[in-house]
Amino acid sequence: MIPTTNIFAISNQKQFEKIALKVFRFQYENNLVYQEFCDFLKVDIQKVKSLSQIPFLPIQFFKSHQVVSNTDAIEETFTSSGTTGMITSKHLVTDASIYEESYRKSFSQFYGTIENYVVLALLPSYLEREGSSLIYMVEDLIALSNHPESGFYLHNHDELITKLIALDKAGQNVILIGVTYALLDLIEKHPFQLQNTIIIETGGMKGKRKEIIREELHEQLCKGFGVTAIHSEYGMTELLSQAYSLGNGAFECPSWMQILIRDTEDALTYIQNGKTGGINVIDLANINSCSFIATQDLGKKNPNNSFEVLGRFDNSDIRGCNLMVL
Repeated sequence: MIPTTNIFAISNQKQFEKIALKVFRFQYENNLVYQEFCDFLKVDIQKVKSLSQIPFLPIQFFKSHQVVSNTDAIEETFTSSGTTGMITSKHLVTDASIYEESYRKSFSQFYGTIENYVVLALLPSYLEREGSSLIYMVEDLIALSNHPESGFYLHNHDELITKLIALDKAGQNVILIGVTYALLDLIEKHPFQLQNTIIIETGGMKGKRKEIIREELHEQLCKGFGVTAIHSEYGMTELLSQAYSLGNGAFECPSWMQILIRDTEDALTYIQNGKTGGINVIDLANINSCSFIATQDLGKKNPNNSFEVLGRFDNSDIRGCNLMVL
């Protein structure tokens, strides 16, 4: 077993690769689903010496299988959102303290001390269902902010507008984290000119609005909130870590998380920086599930290791993943 203290203490690429390869072998030996997947691909475990040789489990497996790497009791089951009748992903978490350490350290890396902020959350579609990992995280960040004004908002926009204006005017540092469509609803109801507030959008129209490209979305949100940049969070049910964009659309990972970009025609081949492909995520905080996940997102990687999310694969044609269903 790899101590999580080692995972969260990673400080360079050499350390990351060394621990990632240890995690790969641990998960091959202890995660039956991942082991069967690797065997299906006829991977010789002893010959895997680099990150690009590690097999990445298609994210759809979290819908059809129990992806766990130990036999401990399940502490939390995080589920993805979905329309009625849709099969949702389930992330079975045997140690929620690892998730807590991951998002707390990640937040601190990008934003500093949580107690410096009032945390306001506008996440109606997440609050209205069970099992959201985002709600779990934000609820904890609200508590850690230790500020009486921090809290969740559902549809009480008038109350949120009043509070946001008052806090910002008083010079209080505020983080407003919201699902995309709800943030658009808010600025349509009342335009702002905020000086001390960071807006973090978590993505997703959730069927409430027509999808629009990121540049157009951020332009609308910047204008509506009166800010110069919109921050974004890249996370998902199947991950215990998040990447953040501080306003330019380029996401950066914490030190225990990395992105590889795979060829859309050949899932086992990787492409150069600047070219569009499928996003593969290494999340070493996923030590007890699977740390190597091939997502359905399209993106590209920049020379400085930041990455951009450009869209999603067509659900009817997940090329490169269809051959991987056991």
